[in-house]
Amino acid sequence: MTHPAIRAARELGWSSRLVELPEGRMHLVRHGAGTPLLMLHGWPEWWLTWRPLIERLAGRCDCLAPDLRGFGATGKWEAEPSSAIGPEVHARHLVALLDAIGVARVVLVAHDVGAYVAQAMARLVPDRLVGLFLMDCPHPGIGARWAAPRQIAEIWYQTFNQQPFAPTLVGASPAGCRAYIGHFLRHWAHRKDVFEADLDRWVEVYLAPGNLAGGFDWYRSIAPSRLAAIEGRAPALPPIDLPTRVLWGRHDPVLRAEWADTLPATFRDLELGFAEHSGHFPHREEPDLVAGALSAFLERLGLR
Repeated sequence: MTHPAIRAARELGWSSRLVELPEGRMHLVRHGAGTPLLMLHGWPEWWLTWRPLIERLAGRCDCLAPDLRGFGATGKWEAEPSSAIGPEVHARHLVALLDAIGVARVVLVAHDVGAYVAQAMARLVPDRLVGLFLMDCPHPGIGARWAAPRQIAEIWYQTFNQQPFAPTLVGASPAGCRAYIGHFLRHWAHRKDVFEADLDRWVEVYLAPGNLAGGFDWYRSIAPSRLAAIEGRAPALPPIDLPTRVLWGRHDPVLRAEWADTLPATFRDLELGFAEHSGHFPHREEPDLVAGALSAFLERLGLR
């Protein structure tokens, strides 16, 4: 049976393939021609979250939208324990993906989890990247604000998703999965209906074998470093020198716009702006704004 993440690409007539990497196969959707964009999704997302942006950019960009390891049709691999699949591991897999498809350099477009991975790639292989375009960007400067008293009600899911029983509970029925995944897609958005047309497909993807556990693995992997940041004992990381454009949803309740104040400590060459009518998902809530900002960033980089 065709995985629903693959079927979604085929229904659009877009290229979909499982790329053989040293440690497993990664699902990649590719559409358009021009400047290569490597598009890294967050949770609870998969490649299709980028559809509105791809539709607007495919005339000038080679849009590369993989399902990250554990998500969508990429699935889980057994080479390493789930607790080890953090940003650096994802970054290595993405470098292997670029090698496998013969793409030398890309502009990284990333959101949420993907923005974590983008920072790891920027430190691991800066020569493979032209620049970073990030949305609602977790970064070390958030620190103890992750667990501020008024934020606890927003981050409870990060603990729940680490529990061994979480995939069983959420996946016990389509209605349960729809209620759980749908909650975040609505609550985190400022435009509450932005995922409604795709919600059935989202549920189908997350009910595919291993997909709930694969997404939840992210929270196990990031837990030690997040706790270290909250407790003020995270090691200092070198700042990133690559040109970086950050666009942050003004109404994001889980990654708050005011947390952008510490971005300059992570990104030396930073341009910051806000999507005034977006919550957590600017690429879905204001795709025209995002496409315009990204096009302007590409021009700043000399990419026509």
